[in-house]
Order: sequence, then structure tokens, then C-alpha cells
Amino acid sequence: MEGRGRSRGRARAGAPPPAGGRPGGSKGQSEGAWGASRPGAPPSGSAQAQTSGSWKGGLGRGPSPQQVAGPSTWTPRQQASEAGQVVVAGRGSRKGAGEEKVVIGERQQVAQGAEGGNGDKRGGGSSGVRGRTNRNEIINTRPTHVVSKKGTDGVSIQLRANYFQLLSAQQWGLNQYRVDFNREIDDTKTRKRLVAIGIKQFKITGYLFDGTALFTPNRIHPDPCEFVVLDETSGENVTVQMRMVGEVNKGDYTYLQLFNIIIRKCFAYMKFQLLGRNYYDPKLKVEMRNHKLELWPGFVTSMKQHEQHILLNVDLSFKVLRLDKVYDVIGECSQSRNPKVEFQQKIIGCIVLTEYNNKTYRIDDIDFDQNPNSTFTKRDGSTISYKQYFEERYKVRIVHDDQPLLVSKSKPRELRAGMPELVVLVPELCVMTGLSDRQRENFQLMKSLGEHTRIAAKERMTKLMQFAQRLRGCPEAIEEVRRWDLQLADTLIEFSGRVLPQETLYLRNSQPVQGGEEADWTRSLRSVPMFNTVHVDKLAILSPSRLAGSAKEFGQMLSKAAKGMSMNINPRVFVMQDDRSQTYLHELEQVISKMNPNMVLAVLPNNSADRYNAIKKKCYVDRAIPCQVVVSKNLTKGLSVATKVAIQMNCKMGGAPWGSSLPKNTMVVGYDVCRDTANRGKSFAGMVASMNSTCTQYYSMTVEHENEEELSSNFAAFMQLACKRARELNRLIPERIIIYRDGVGDGQIPYVKEHEVELIKTKLKAEYYKDTPLKMAFIIVSKRINTKIFRSQGSHRNDYNPPPGTIVDDVITWPERYDFYIVSQCVRQGTVAPTSYNVIEDSLGIDANRLQRFTYKMTHMYFNWSGTVRVPAPCQYAHKLAFLTAQSLHRSANPALNHTLYYL
Repeated sequence: MEGRGRSRGRARAGAPPPAGGRPGGSKGQSEGAWGASRPGAPPSGSAQAQTSGSWKGGLGRGPSPQQVAGPSTWTPRQQASEAGQVVVAGRGSRKGAGEEKVVIGERQQVAQGAEGGNGDKRGGGSSGVRGRTNRNEIINTRPTHVVSKKGTDGVSIQLRANYFQLLSAQQWGLNQYRVDFNREIDDTKTRKRLVAIGIKQFKITGYLFDGTALFTPNRIHPDPCEFVVLDETSGENVTVQMRMVGEVNKGDYTYLQLFNIIIRKCFAYMKFQLLGRNYYDPKLKVEMRNHKLELWPGFVTSMKQHEQHILLNVDLSFKVLRLDKVYDVIGECSQSRNPKVEFQQKIIGCIVLTEYNNKTYRIDDIDFDQNPNSTFTKRDGSTISYKQYFEERYKVRIVHDDQPLLVSKSKPRELRAGMPELVVLVPELCVMTGLSDRQRENFQLMKSLGEHTRIAAKERMTKLMQFAQRLRGCPEAIEEVRRWDLQLADTLIEFSGRVLPQETLYLRNSQPVQGGEEADWTRSLRSVPMFNTVHVDKLAILSPSRLAGSAKEFGQMLSKAAKGMSMNINPRVFVMQDDRSQTYLHELEQVISKMNPNMVLAVLPNNSADRYNAIKKKCYVDRAIPCQVVVSKNLTKGLSVATKVAIQMNCKMGGAPWGSSLPKNTMVVGYDVCRDTANRGKSFAGMVASMNSTCTQYYSMTVEHENEEELSSNFAAFMQLACKRARELNRLIPERIIIYRDGVGDGQIPYVKEHEVELIKTKLKAEYYKDTPLKMAFIIVSKRINTKIFRSQGSHRNDYNPPPGTIVDDVITWPERYDFYIVSQCVRQGTVAPTSYNVIEDSLGIDANRLQRFTYKMTHMYFNWSGTVRVPAPCQYAHKLAFLTAQSLHRSANPALNHTLYYL
């Protein structure tokens, strides 16, 4: 069956953490990357490399094979560098693949939405809109006419969520001070230590300092003030200046931000370790020595103002730490024919963790012309080698001189913040993060990880309660909380939700089907006519000679399974001599030219990305013919697999396995973005729009873009084309348009609202809605959220997961939004993950109840899975389309395929 590809998910994101890391010293080095606190960062600004030789390779791609040709050895060369501004590692923090929640089980998560979901395979999902994040305000997206966002349908159910209520917060105001130093100090921990020494003379009751801004309930006199502190690290006196810049009152964004800082301080008191952005418990780490991995459990916290109360969200998180260093990868590559090229392919694009300060970086290039003995110029003008620098600064000794240096390119926002363009890293001091493709394909490894990370709902609640108990049992944390007159509830928040009625689906001749309590209608599809079928009179099956027998038997099973669903499939097997990519392409060209089949089915011996991508490009880009790929191991799994493949083939040809009763003349649109794996600078937007009232026919398109302005224009242009196509098919324009937009972070919402939504409205009103009102809803869909919802009492199966159709539209929602949560899927393992919906535009003229019912109904209409999914079907289709294009095609498919679901 289909189901290729696994995104590496190495998108860089995140600002530097407030503090954390590990001390230097050779002892710490032998202990691994999980020490105590960070000693600081190396100097910032320009650091001109002083070796002899030139920079080769170009950022983001590394040297070409021609540039690295020669003996297959790792002999360092002392040549001059033209790298420009570089800085030794220790600057900036980036959240990478190693810090994402663990993803276990590809098929089940895509289909059932198990914990972790399919979001981690999105290939960069939210990369479509970048650079507009504003974290200093509460974003109000609630349409002005929305009085109530509560629905009414369904049966009441008592629920809990992973939130603790802030019981009391004194109505105090805080004074905010700006803190400056007479010389640049990069390390936040050093800044905090200097301020802590100097501020004692003012005898204030308490303060919070984040490295730049200081908050205290007291007034400091005089204002501004200045004091001198001795920096024991450098032995120099540092002058600190403080001046008041404002006041913080309840309701301000900074007010909530301070609460979050207090909670993070409590983590430090509880002996948690800061890795990247989140805190993890080194005492509970799980060692998997057989796989060279460590799994660290931890917590993600966030405190925000919700409907009636300020709530602290606490969720479990897991960090996979690999025990192998980048230098170990060099050793693995040294046995290959061209070790440099092999090393580039394995490392460029990866996220690494610098063990001396626990920061993460994305590798953009490799400098083979430098090594640890190469020198650079410090800010004071002196010259020092990388090896000497690390020994002096971090007390870390570099053993191997015969290693190239890694280069990480700072992002635009980091450049604006004063970061140098390039950051230099030493392979020996960098630990690999995340899981490699080979590790992800290791069934035993993924199973072992799942045993620790796929936590049942009841056990998850227990761990959250243990966190609260641990917080109350830490004297330093209790003192910190009391000092600010705060108190957290000792139980999870409890509230009422609703369970929507089961939705009825229809097969041919209006035969009704229901999914039951688990929202799964797989059994109901066996040997019954599908809602709409398209016959495959000429199916060409391409198979290597050694798999020809299995391919022929599978073709017969396909015909048998299809016949039971009133669909005809007439297969013909074409045998190839070998399974090379070029052989597949040659045979495809011959078969398509001579036979002109309705569809092609390619049998692959394994999950080779090269073969898969080549076949998809030939069929979808060059020839515009539907294509199905089946891996050999699935050929002998019986009639159940053949039935699923037949259903998938029917959908790719324009058919539909089931339908539903939906509002007439309503267009439903899905939109998602995936980053191109071949060119990280560009992305592909997948856009899908329904063309009929049963949402069984779609018009699809992908568009390449490199910036957000381009993205907005493309979206508006697609909406015009979709309305034109709908008018051609139905002889009228849609009465209502509902858009589900995925891949948007909270900080990007204002841009989407002000540009995407407004441009779509302007374009549609100018061309199609001149005389009739445009009734449109624009809904942002978010799956990567830390909210978890539980039953207050377990069900008859002792399952604390809420049933499919559970709606939450109060208590844990936000007052400034028209939002709601839906638990649309059923999971058999782990904790079910709800999906958040935020309506930022609404002129439909319907109430919240009908919008919630419609959204839940659309989660039943994804034809690649006979059950509900986490998001509305058009949104999932858009993801599948963008993912296929970004991972395999790297260009838009032939327009002749735009009217089918060829990307399933």
C-alpha cells in the first residue's frame, strides 16, 4: 500500500533558553552531555579564521564531489579561510529534531491520531509563514459578532484536562527595569550572577531577571542607578546600569510571562535539567545501550489566561538523546568510497547538541579546510586556535586533530539580534540528536521507545499529579511560589464537555453505515458496493522477475476484492529483469506508450526512496497517470490488504468509498504547507477544495513559494480557480466557503488574518461575489498542542480517554478566541490527542453548534482510512498533497491530475 516517506523534521525553531547547560572539564566530558549548568558562551561578533585555504562547498550543500575528489583520507590541510564572520559554538539555542516528542508507529498515528500524531512527519509543516512572530501581546481573533461560542448538541460528559488552576494571585503591580552592562556579556547565567551580587545593596524583597529586564514589586532608588561588580571569571570589574522603563499590571502579557518564569525557576529547584527549551529529569532517564540511545522524560509548561481562570498547562515530553557523536559518524563514513561526500549527506541538515553547553544547532555546511588547530581572531584582536579556546573557556580537551569543522548558519532573526552569520562547531564535541532513518525503520527500537512514551490516559494523569506533589515537596520551589503570593491547585481542572451523536455515512443506494463507539467502519466496507466506483479496465502491474509470482497472485486478489465492492479491476503483469530505478522508468515509458493503462501499480522490493520518487515523478509529472506503489512484503498479507488497495485505487481514479449528508452548495477547503526536502529554502503549499455537496470530489493544486507574501497571493489565486471550477461543474458559485488552514503558529495568526484572509475576501468579492454576500469561515487547525483531555471517571473498559466526538468549548478555551477542541478519533494505545480549532473569520451566518457538528462530520471523510482522523478531510488531503510534492516530486504535478485524489 501507499504510505511512503518520513520527514526528517529538522526544522529549526525557538529562541535561546533562559539558562541551563553543563560545566566544562574533562570529567564532565566523560559523563556525557547531561551535566549541571552552563558556564557561558564564547565571544560573539566577528571571528576571522586564520588558516590558509579557501571556503569550499557553499552553505547548505557542502562541497561538490568535484571539490572533494582525491585520496579518501581525513588529512587536515592548513589553508586560509574566506568564511567571513564566524563564531565558535556556544551561541544561540535552536530546537531541533532531537527535542520533538517521540513519534511511534507511522500508520496508526496518521490514521488514528495517536499521541504524537502525524505532525512530526510533516516535513516542516509550519514553514509557510515565517518571521512575523510577535510574542509580546495577547492576540484577539474572536469575530466581533460572536456572542457565544458554546454548542448545545450531544450528551454531557465530565472531563479533566492537564491544567492546574492558579488559585490566588495578589493584585500587585511590578516595576520593570532595563539592565545594561558596560561590556558585552553573552552568557545569561553570568549576567544573572553579576546582578544578584550587586542588587543586594538595595534590599528588595524579590525580583526576576531574564538577562535584560528586571521585575520587582519594589522601587529602586535612585533611578537610574549604577553599581560595579567584579566578574570572577574574567577578573574584570563590570559596571551595571539599571533604569525603570515601565510597570506591569494584571492582564498584561508580561504579567503571565512572569508566572511562567517563576515556574521554570521551580524546575531548576527540583533538579530538572534544561535541554533546549524544556526541562527533563536526569534521574529518570532510560538507557537503551543496545541502540546507543537515552530517553529523558520531562515536562512542558505554559501558564495563560483562559476563560475564567489563569491555568498552568503541564504535559509530558520525551527527549531522545543519541550516545554517538558526530566524530563517530566520520569513522563510519571513512570506509566508504568517498568519505567526504558520504559525511556531507549524513550530517548536513541534522540537528546536533553541543555537550559543553547543551545547545542545539542545525548543520548547514562542513569546512574540510579547517580543523581544531585552525585559528580565529577574538574580539580583543588576539588569535587563538579552536582547540585552545575550548580548553580555556570550557575546560574541554579536544583529542582528535584530524576532523573537519561544522558550520551552522544563523537564521535572519538571529542575525537581527546580533548573532554572527556563521557558527563553528567541533564534531568531537557534538552529540547527534533525534532518530536516523535507519533507526526509525528498526521495529524493535521503535517498539521499545513506544513502551516508554505511549502513556495511557490514567497513567498520564497519575504522572501529572506526581509533578504537582513533587512541586509541593520541594522547599525552595514552595518558597519561590509563596514569595510571589501564588498558589497552584493540587488537582487537575475538571469541567463538563459534550459527546456529539454518531455520524451516519452512506454507501451505494443510500445504505447507512455507522462507526460505533470507536468511529471505525472498516468491517462495514467488506463486500458491499462503494458509494461511487470507477472501473480500472487496464491496470498495468510492474514487477521484478523474482516477485512476478507474488505480483500475479496479488493482482487476482485485487480483482476479487474489487468485485465484492462492485468495482472492476483487470490487471496485467509486466515482468522486469531487475529492480533498478532506471529499469522501472524504462518499463513505465514502454507500458504507458503501448498499453495506455488507466492506472499503474509498481511492486517494490523495499522502501527505497529513490525508486519511489522516480516512479512518482514519471507518473505524476511527466505522464499524468494515477500510480499505486506496493512493497513486496504486503503482497502476501491476504484479502484485507487487497481490499484497502482497491479502495485507494478507486479514490485515485475519482471514485469514493462512502459519502455523507452535508449542507448543499458548500465548498470546503483544506490548506497546508511542507518544506521541500531537496531545497530547504522553498516550500510547497497544498490546496484542496471540494467540488460537490457530498465532499467526494475535489479540485487540488500545489504551488511553490519562498516567502509569505507569495504564499498569500497563491492562496487567494487558488480560491478564485476553485470557485471557477465549481461554477463550471455545478453552474453556480458556492453559497458558503469553509476554509481549514493548517500549519500556523500562534505568532503567525495576525499575519494570516490581516493578509491571507483579507486578500481572499478581496479577490472573491471582486470576481464572484459582487452582487451576493460572501459567506466564509476561516479556521486555523492546530494539532501540535500540549492540551490533553481525560474522562473524569474511566469507562467500562477502564479507559480514561474521552470517546470520539467529544467537544470542549469552555473553561480551557481562550476568551479572546472563537475556539473549541474536538477529540475526533479513537486510540487503543496511549492518550488521545485533541485538535484545536480557532475561527478567525466567520460570516457564515450559522451558530457555533452547527460549525462544530460540521467540523466533526468532516473528520469522517478522509478516504484513506475507514475511521475518523484528527483533522477535517480536506485539511488531511492538503497535507498529503504538499507532503508528496515536497518529499518526492519537488515540483507541481501535471494539471491533468488536479481533479483526482492521486496523492493518497
